[in-house]
Amino acid sequence: MNMKILAFTGAGISKQSNIPTFMERPDIREKLFRSYASTHHEEYNEVIKQLKVNMNGAKPNDAHVALAEYNIPVITMNIDGLHKSAGSDALELHGGLPEDDEMDIAYSLYNKPVLYGDPAPNYQKAYEMVYDLESDDVFIVIGCSFHTTIACDLREVAKGRGARIIEIQDDAAHNVRKVLEELMIR
Repeated sequence: MNMKILAFTGAGISKQSNIPTFMERPDIREKLFRSYASTHHEEYNEVIKQLKVNMNGAKPNDAHVALAEYNIPVITMNIDGLHKSAGSDALELHGGLPEDDEMDIAYSLYNKPVLYGDPAPNYQKAYEMVYDLESDDVFIVIGCSFHTTIACDLREVAKGRGARIIEIQDDAAHNVRKVLEELMIR
C-alpha cells in the first residue's frame, strides 16, 4: 500500500511571503464577523480592502511551491490564494477575497471570505479528506495554531485514523521541502 500525504496549512505558511497572520493583526480579526459586516458596511469594506492590499504582490514561497511540485493535496485555512498561485488545487476552508469589482459589496458576500458567524461549506469535505487517512499515511500540519476548532479537530481525526502527524510551525519556506524529500526517500 502506498503512503498518502495530506497537508493542512494556516497563516504560518504565508508569513514568509510577507502576509501578516491574524494573530499579528487583532484589529482586523475583530472585524471579520458577519455581525460587523452586516452593521458596518463601509468600515467592513475598508477592512477587506486593507487585507487585499496586504496580499497584493505576495508570491508563493518555497513551502507553497514544494507542496505543488510534489502534488500534495492541501487543506488551507488561508484566504490569500497562494496555494493556487503555486499550482496546488487547495481546499480553501475560509474562501478567498472578493474580486476588485466586488469590493463595494464585500459586506454582503459569503465565502469571500467566510466570516465568524457564517457557515463554512468546505469543513465537511476537509473532515472527509482527513478521515480517508490510514495508519501508513502522513498528515503534515504547516503554520497552524491550536486557536481554531477546525485546526484542533482535523489533527484529532488524523490521530484517530492512525496517521503520522508532522508539525512544521517554523520556517515553513525551508522545512516543508526538507520534510517532503525525507518522506519521498522512504
